[in-house]
Formats: sequence, C-alpha cells, structure tokens
Amino acid sequence: MRLIDENGEQMGILSTTDAIAKARESGLDLVEVSPNINPPVCKIMDFGKYQYRQKKIEQKHKKMQKQTEVKGIRLSFRTDEHDLEVKIKQAQRFLKDRNIVKVTLIFKGREAAYAHIAEEKMKKFVEGIKEIGKVDEGPKKQGYNMIMIISPLK
Repeated sequence: MRLIDENGEQMGILSTTDAIAKARESGLDLVEVSPNINPPVCKIMDFGKYQYRQKKIEQKHKKMQKQTEVKGIRLSFRTDEHDLEVKIKQAQRFLKDRNIVKVTLIFKGREAAYAHIAEEKMKKFVEGIKEIGKVDEGPKKQGYNMIMIISPLK
C-alpha cells in the first residue's frame, strides 16, 4: 500500500504490517484514504481530531444556510387600494429575504359568492410583485378563504 505520513509527505509503497508499525511508532492511526486504487492509499493521522474538524466544518456550513420560511399575508374582501399597496410592499420585503409568501384572502358572510372580485384583487397583488416573485399556486378557493402561494425569483 502507498503510505502518506502525518505531514502529507509520501513514504512510498510499504506492506500493511510495516504501515501499521509506523503508525503505532508515531502514536497515530492508519486510515485508508482511497481503497479503490492499485495500490491502495493510506495515511497516518489522528482520526479523532480529523472527525472533530469535519464535524465543526459541517456545523459551520449548516449555520450559513438560510432556511426559507413561509410568511403569511392576510387580505380581506374589503381591503382598499392603499392598504393593498402596503401589503404588496410587505410581500416584496419578504421575497427579497428569500421567503415564500402565502397570501390569504378571507371572506365573511355572503362575500364568498363574489369570488370573481376577490380573484381580481389577487391579480392586482400579483401585478405588484411580478418583478420579484412568481406565483407557485394560483388563487384557489378553500371554504371561506382564497389562497395563493408566491415564491421569490432565482
């Protein structure tokens, strides 16, 4: 097997028993790095320290990842133009932060019979965010709610 010492220098091709003896002599572990090559490559290293470093690197990468959240915006059937603009700006801020936005329009009483007016309100909402986000699920009615899912553009 080809042996690499703890400093990263090649020691040449040795037998398995010689490699184990060298590892014990230096007080470290013998780790097989790539077994599929001929001859296989082994390295003398402190395996516990190596695992610790790998774990720390994984934790650092995990910490750097941004988890996307689903942010909710609630509209009413009677939401006026200016209020709608405020909600659009809020949705734009959420989308800039790479979050998914769930827009819910709530019907009260007989308002559910006028779903076409609610769809127009949702279309106005989509027009306001079209340069920042795209509609994943179009407006669909679920009971006394109309729901739409918007995700940020790549």
